[in-house]
Amino acid sequence: MNTGAQFLVFVFVILLAASCGTKDGVVERPTDSGIMVMAYYYASWRNAEVDELPYDKLTHIIYSFTEVIDDEMKFKNDSSALVLKKLVEKKSVYPNLRVMIACGGWGGSGGFSDMARDPEKRKRFVSSVVDFQREYKLDGLDIDWEYPGLPGIGNPFIPEDKENFTLLMAELREALKGLEQPQLLTFAAAGWERFFDHIELEEVMRHVDYMNLMTYDLAGGGDRYTMHHTNLGNLTMEDLEGTPAGEYLKERGDPSRPYSAQKIIQYCTDKGIDPGQLVIGAAFYGKGWIGVPPINNGLFQGNRGPWAGRGSYEAIRETMEGKGGFDRYWDEKALAPYLYHPIDSVFITYEDTVSIRLKTRFAMDEGLGGIMFWQLGSDAKEDGLVDAIYREKSKK
Repeated sequence: MNTGAQFLVFVFVILLAASCGTKDGVVERPTDSGIMVMAYYYASWRNAEVDELPYDKLTHIIYSFTEVIDDEMKFKNDSSALVLKKLVEKKSVYPNLRVMIACGGWGGSGGFSDMARDPEKRKRFVSSVVDFQREYKLDGLDIDWEYPGLPGIGNPFIPEDKENFTLLMAELREALKGLEQPQLLTFAAAGWERFFDHIELEEVMRHVDYMNLMTYDLAGGGDRYTMHHTNLGNLTMEDLEGTPAGEYLKERGDPSRPYSAQKIIQYCTDKGIDPGQLVIGAAFYGKGWIGVPPINNGLFQGNRGPWAGRGSYEAIRETMEGKGGFDRYWDEKALAPYLYHPIDSVFITYEDTVSIRLKTRFAMDEGLGGIMFWQLGSDAKEDGLVDAIYREKSKK
């Protein structure tokens, strides 16, 4: 997860099921055809819109982020606790709402590796989690270690992170069972296969309720070619034949590319993971490139670097979608929209109400646990992406 501001309320996955039952202190997954809607909600203290969130359309909110600080789970700034308390208070009005805490994030995962490798440090961390959950009366924990065995933003990492991540999740699960309030335990996973070379997938899934797949950021401004960054549909190399993107990927020889949500979900289920434990991810923001030639309306083409903006869906819809010289296009194979400005040579990849409805329907049809997104504050105020999810899941 990208943490562009100091405080983050992470509205995690919007679960389409109204609530989950409990057994032995563990929240059980829904057994009907509903799915969760979890929302990561990121907000600065000055701009926290706690009273304006669409609680009636969400099942879970994950407030982000705490970090591993002195081998304990803590807020980097104590002011974050004030927003969390206000969120928890909303449960008195919305009794089916579950409020969770996320630990880590793209910019906050630097303490995981050192803590997880030492049994005494793990014990201290786990104990602090129990105290934190009890103090704030929370319903669960999301571990967002980016990434075990990989550098992420430049964080410390070692090969043994693979086994240590399993130990950490197992010890968290056991400790959370002791709380009076039933607890969900989830973790965020990258939407590409190399991530799974560095965790013991089947073993970890024995200890968690859900894996939240970050099926976004599948392309970035540093890429030499334009690509969808949060596409549902499964692209193949044949679909990229003759394009700069196709030629580049052919040279790389990586069989996991091009990425897609369908591809990584199939990868996980082929590994024996219960679809009901998988949560698909959606992006409430766009990415882009400049200096993109007009061939194929800019899709799969070269570029001169990243677009300076990282526009919210609200900003994209209000100022770029069919406006300001941008034209909207639809990739039928990737099931994803994109924008191209032929005069300024700018290409934008993003999520819209059409693509997110398809993701929601896919999650329901495939029996997934739910859909989550980063992040709620980027949605349009009216008739936005959350509304599109809610309408689709309400069709049953």
